Amino acid sequence: MQIENIEDKSALVNRLKYDIRLAMACGFKYGANIPSVSTFCRAFNSLAKTDILADIYNQLIDKAIELDMIDSESIAIDSTKIESYDSPKSNKRIDKSDPNRADWGAKYDQHKNLIRWFGYKLHIACDTKSEIPLAFSLKPANESDSKNALPLIDQSYKLFIKKPLYYLMDKGYDVTGIYKKVHEEYEAQAIIPLNLRNAKIPPEGFKDFDMTPECSGGHQMVYWGHDDKYNKFRCPHATGNINCCHGQSWCSDSDYGLVVKTKPSDNYRGISLPHRNSKGWKKLYNQRTSVERVFSYLKEIFNIKALTVTGRQKTEAHIQLNLIAYLASKIAVKKSQIKSSVAA
Repeated sequence: MQIENIEDKSALVNRLKYDIRLAMACGFKYGANIPSVSTFCRAFNSLAKTDILADIYNQLIDKAIELDMIDSESIAIDSTKIESYDSPKSNKRIDKSDPNRADWGAKYDQHKNLIRWFGYKLHIACDTKSEIPLAFSLKPANESDSKNALPLIDQSYKLFIKKPLYYLMDKGYDVTGIYKKVHEEYEAQAIIPLNLRNAKIPPEGFKDFDMTPECSGGHQMVYWGHDDKYNKFRCPHATGNINCCHGQSWCSDSDYGLVVKTKPSDNYRGISLPHRNSKGWKKLYNQRTSVERVFSYLKEIFNIKALTVTGRQKTEAHIQLNLIAYLASKIAVKKSQIKSSVAA
């Protein structure tokens, strides 16, 4: 159903009855009776109550790692709306203490239009190179993205010997706790745009909200690269960017000019390695679109939008089937490429 984008079990039964090749590919012998819709529903409901789909998903992740499909340097994290098949409830009738509930969610689209829906959010962490989902969770639609970021990071971190260096997220994840834990516990950098939250002026000693140091002459210092611990900034007069009336000797006796270094532990949210909004930072952040493409594949090519089951447990099983189909398809393509290269 997921790979062929068959929208419901009635359509599946009809397709199996009249498409002999599909029926045989699914293991039904020529001329055999096709199970009824109710039989398929019972089978699906039984699957939803077990860990079988989660086990298959994890086995496919292990296979992708074995085939060296996953780079793991950069992990992108985001969420997408999943509309519940259950009848919408008013806020007063929703049990907010139930973690498995469907709830009302709201967000702005790219045109600044407010979108509201009743259901869930699907949170995914994916490898930016292979666009393979490494971890996912299904949560009530009203839960914030930032609340669900660290559990996804923890799941994906445990998969690899070569640990990720960057975690890429949009400004909905701009929370100090995420930056701090990513830096201290996972020894990586969170690449997240700032949500300025009505801030009027940069912190003292900095020229802008990107945390570029300000020299004693009041000029913006020049970013001069970074290593694994510090960003380096130089005197703008010494680098020829400006002609300071004081000259570079005002700040330093060195011919090289004044050098200032910044490190994330001084301000986890503000200071980033590489420097926020530098070319290197922007190049990394642009990779975040990989997770948006994953959502697009799942919705437009596979079957994630054709949700015809109620309750969180069955909804999650439906999503797991889509992820399994997506992963299996990518692994099949990789195996075909390997086979072709060996034959050549």
